[in-house]
Amino acid sequence: MVQVTDTAIAGLSIDDLKTKIKRLNSKAGQMKMDLHDLAEGLPTDYEQLMDVAAKTYDIFHQIDELKKQLIILEQINH
Repeated sequence: MVQVTDTAIAGLSIDDLKTKIKRLNSKAGQMKMDLHDLAEGLPTDYEQLMDVAAKTYDIFHQIDELKKQLIILEQINH
């Protein structure tokens, strides 16, 4: 079971957490498009591929963790 351990997340309300997830989803969508555009242009700018892919992975991982925290908070508050 995932525990609320991140102090930046632990102090957020459910609505605040939903807002944070929504904003990150918007940013993640743009990063996904940037990664797609970079991949389409390969081999041009291949040097950027690992950096862009890592940043895209990181934001999707963060969204996944926040969604898990949201589920826990919603269960606690019901």
